Amino acid sequence: MAITKTSKAPDTTLKAYEAKVTAQVQAAKAKLEQFQAQVRGKSTHEDAGVVSSLQAAKQNIDRKLQDLKKTHDSNLTRAKADIDADVAKFTSSIDELGARLKRVVK
Repeated sequence: MAITKTSKAPDTTLKAYEAKVTAQVQAAKAKLEQFQAQVRGKSTHEDAGVVSSLQAAKQNIDRKLQDLKKTHDSNLTRAKADIDADVAKFTSSIDELGARLKRVVK
């Protein structure tokens, strides 16, 4: 009976990717926390719902980053693309919320 090894991505490449994504998410999270403070005081339930969904999106990205460590090489490119798309959508949604809150505050 032959034993097959599961090939994993090089640790340095994976760690560099994780660091890049984590930095992007942390910057967006800082904005989200600012908006969250604004929403508590002045905004609608809709804005509060958007903040909650963005928090869930961040948790999903964090989970995917953790799962990336267990991802087989053959699926690594697709997994990274999926995470990159989620991060782009997350940061874009935060920017949209910021613009909307800016209009409401004026």
